[in-house]
Amino acid sequence: MRDYDLHHHGDREVGPGLVDLAVNVRLPRPPAWLRDELASALDTLAAYPSSSEAAAAVAARHGRAVDEVLVTAGAAEAFTLLASALRPRRAVVVHPQFTEPEAALRAAGHDVSRVILSEEDGFVLDPALVPADADLVFVGNPTNPTSVLHPASALLALTRPGRLLVVDEAFLDAVPGEGESLAGGHPGVVVLRSLTKTWGLAGLRAGYVLAEPEVVERLRAVQVPWSVSTLAAVATVACCRPSSLEEAEKLAVAAEEDRDYLVSGLASAGVPVLGEPRGPFVLVRIPDGAAVRDRLRDAGYAVRRGDTFPGLGPDHLRLAVRDRATTDAFLKALEEVR
Repeated sequence: MRDYDLHHHGDREVGPGLVDLAVNVRLPRPPAWLRDELASALDTLAAYPSSSEAAAAVAARHGRAVDEVLVTAGAAEAFTLLASALRPRRAVVVHPQFTEPEAALRAAGHDVSRVILSEEDGFVLDPALVPADADLVFVGNPTNPTSVLHPASALLALTRPGRLLVVDEAFLDAVPGEGESLAGGHPGVVVLRSLTKTWGLAGLRAGYVLAEPEVVERLRAVQVPWSVSTLAAVATVACCRPSSLEEAEKLAVAAEEDRDYLVSGLASAGVPVLGEPRGPFVLVRIPDGAAVRDRLRDAGYAVRRGDTFPGLGPDHLRLAVRDRATTDAFLKALEEVR
C-alpha cells in the first residue's frame, strides 16, 4: 500500500502574504454576534468547563436524544476517540477523503483497508466496492477533497448488522438544505459534525458526534476529561439556535453561488472541475500541477496539494471557494502561471 503524508493539511500551505485558497474555513473570523458571546464568557474561564448545555442544544438542533450526542474538541477529536474506543476486525476508509480517520486508526494500531473511488466515475460512491466483512467504514459527505455529495441511499446501503458506518458531515452545513444528511439518526450510523468551517472557528475546536447511546458511551469513556473548552461549548450552543441555522443557510446559499462562479471561471480557463462539487471547495487536475502550485505560491496564492490524499496525485489541486473578487484575481494569476 502506497504511503501518503496523512498528517498534511491545508493550513501547512498557508504563509505570510498569501491569499488562502488552501483552507476550507469559509469566514476569516467568527461573526460579530458570535465574537460577542465568546467574549462575554471570558469571566467564567476560572471554572472547569461543562458541555451539558451544548449537548442539549445539539440534540434539539437535530431532533435527537441527549444521550445520542457527544460534544468534541472539533470533529477531528472524534476520529481519535473512535480509533481508541473500537476494536474493528476490518476497518475501511473510502478515499479520496479527509486523511485523519486513517491516520487515527493507524496510530491506534489498527490495520486499514482503502477503497479508492474512481475519478473517471466522478468519485461517485459505489457501495459494492466496500468489502462485505468490513465492520467499521469511514466516508465523508460531502467528501473532502472531491466535494462530492453522496446520496443518503448509497450511504445507507453500506449499513448492515455488526458494522458501524461513520459519516463525516463536517461540510454538510455548507450545502443548502443539508440534503443527504444522516444526522437524524439511523441504526449503525455515526455522524460527525463540525462548527469550524461555516463559523470561522478552526482555532476554537468545536464539533460533535451523533450516534446510538451505546456508541456515545464508548467514546465518552476514552475522551479526555474537560476536552471541550468553555468557549467551544458556548459556541456550540450559540450556533445551534434557530437564528444561527437561518444564517448558516444563507451562508450556504452564498457559498454555492460563489462556487458556481469559480467552476464557470475555471471551465472558461480550460480547467475542468472533477466530479460534481457540492461543498465550499473544488478539486481540479492540472498538468504539471505541483509546479503550477509552486508558481501560484510565488504569485501570492496558496492552494491545497492533492497528492497527500490516497487516490490522488501531484496534478490534483483543491481550491477553496472565496468571494468573486478573490476568484477573479486568482483566475488571472492561474492563467499567467500555467
